[in-house]
Amino acid sequence: MEPLCRIRDILRSINDFESQFHEKHGISLNEGMLLCTISKMGRCSSGRIAEVLGITSSNASKVIVSAEKKGFIERIVGKEDRRQMHFIMTDKGHKKVESFKSDSREILSVIERIKEM
Repeated sequence: MEPLCRIRDILRSINDFESQFHEKHGISLNEGMLLCTISKMGRCSSGRIAEVLGITSSNASKVIVSAEKKGFIERIVGKEDRRQMHFIMTDKGHKKVESFKSDSREILSVIERIKEM
């Protein structure tokens, strides 16, 4: 199989997983990755979130606002620099991350399919 066709198949698998993830959890894959990141790191700035997720600052801002509106994260003002905003998980956000754990097998299955391509 040509490498370009393999890339197309990989992207299709990831897009299919993202659609299923959104349907099951009611959030985008980027929102899920945001919640996992904040869950692991504790409080994070928007710049750090963009860096870790590998997305632009503008896109990170959209994902943050969406997760904030859904009640999964909240803003806190920086202690040393009050101009700095940080984001932390809410109880609702922690519960949502816990719900992802049931997807572990499905995620591993997608990864295995990609490896076989």
